[in-house]
Amino acid sequence: MKTPASFRAFFLALATFTSLRAAPVGDFESAVDIGKITLPGSAEYLPTTKQYRVTGSGANMWAKEDAFHFLYKKLSGDLSFAIDVAWPEPGKENHRKACAVVRGGLEVDDIYVDVAVHGDGLIELQYRKIKGGDTYGIRTPILAPATVKLERDADVFTVFAAKNGGPFQPVGAVSLALPDPVYVGLGVSAHNAKNLETALISHVSLTNRVALPTEKRVRETTLETLVVATGERRQIYRDRSLFEAPNWSRDGKLFYFNRTGGIWTIPVTGGEPSRLDTGIAQKCNNDHGLSFDGQWLAISSNEGKDGSKIYVLPAAGGAARLVTPTGPSYWHGWSPDGATLAYCARRNGNFDIYTIPTAGGPETRLTTAEGLDDGCEYTADGAKIYFNSERTGVMQIWRMNPDGSQQEQVTTDPKFADWFPHPSPDGKWLVFLSFDPSVKGHPANENVTLRLMPLAGGKPKVIATLFGGQGTLNVPSWSPDSTQIAFVSYRHVLP
Repeated sequence: MKTPASFRAFFLALATFTSLRAAPVGDFESAVDIGKITLPGSAEYLPTTKQYRVTGSGANMWAKEDAFHFLYKKLSGDLSFAIDVAWPEPGKENHRKACAVVRGGLEVDDIYVDVAVHGDGLIELQYRKIKGGDTYGIRTPILAPATVKLERDADVFTVFAAKNGGPFQPVGAVSLALPDPVYVGLGVSAHNAKNLETALISHVSLTNRVALPTEKRVRETTLETLVVATGERRQIYRDRSLFEAPNWSRDGKLFYFNRTGGIWTIPVTGGEPSRLDTGIAQKCNNDHGLSFDGQWLAISSNEGKDGSKIYVLPAAGGAARLVTPTGPSYWHGWSPDGATLAYCARRNGNFDIYTIPTAGGPETRLTTAEGLDDGCEYTADGAKIYFNSERTGVMQIWRMNPDGSQQEQVTTDPKFADWFPHPSPDGKWLVFLSFDPSVKGHPANENVTLRLMPLAGGKPKVIATLFGGQGTLNVPSWSPDSTQIAFVSYRHVLP
């Protein structure tokens, strides 16, 4: 005899939600076991120490379904959620995890995002983009014990970690469409359905803010650096304005970036930016960079009716000299000897790679493929120009000789649309920006990754995940010693 649909639904709900507790626990409303649980979990608040003791079983919070104990409340709007995690007992699984969790619902396969602190110290941003979909993870080089924080700004979720009372460092960010209100709370999974694991969670700080009907979100930009060897990220400057495309000065002392039509500099240690004198060029965009000797700055500025043109001026500021009389032209690279500029330009309706003498003169077309060729940059030895091209149907990284010969594809993975390749000064590495291939062009406000590969060839790896895109990594941004890169990320925050 077939079981009626109503009974099947009842038993499914019973399997998904067990151990429901109606009474509040500390500042949270309820506790529930989610997923396939045979050992019921528990949660208690310790008012003397202001800690939460949460015990959970479950195979994992991963893949297409979750199993864990969840202590939660429902909240609307933006939020900031910080916790410290300790494991009072040795435990049986290194990958048991305690999390600050934001979920769209209480079903086993719901959309969610969390910051998970594992038993072995691993800290990871985890998220499921669609109900019933796979879970993705973004790891941080920072290991527990550390304070972790999950922030929500509209649909953008950012995870931070702070070690030994130091400043919060970004771990990663993702844009995720979650409902409002959401389920926010503390989750513990044993990583083994036959075990119970207990986490002691302290310094819990959870605040939220709902936007007023009259409030409009403001673009917030953060200038960050990333240590390539470790993945450690550091925030240098944050402002509620749009600025883009950081260059690292050749002496390692300054960053250059564009904002409100100008070029600005800021010490690499932070502080307040100063606007550079760029002479007649007052509509600068995010295509700019320094000569190899650090003496000169090439900029692209939208002066005149035919769009962006390229100018050269002293790195310390001063009169800007026009190099490309025809527009639109967007600078991307200096030759190592400073004698030649490489750039993307639209001529006769097609965008291709061109070079021109820095002193001025006729331009030379290097690519002729239909569609967009962009992001051209010389290697430090001048032997190759790297660029991105959509000639295969998906934007990928290519390279060629400085005269345009021997054009060959470098990246081939159709799961990524790759833009703006930047060879490191020591000639060992290539970093570039990757979008989802469904994204057209290189717009801002997208989930993107920074990927790194050996310049000699090899498989690219993700070194940062963030909310960014246009302006994040358009131009050369390596530190002079090739150990770090600079980039910008975005959020849209309430005023």
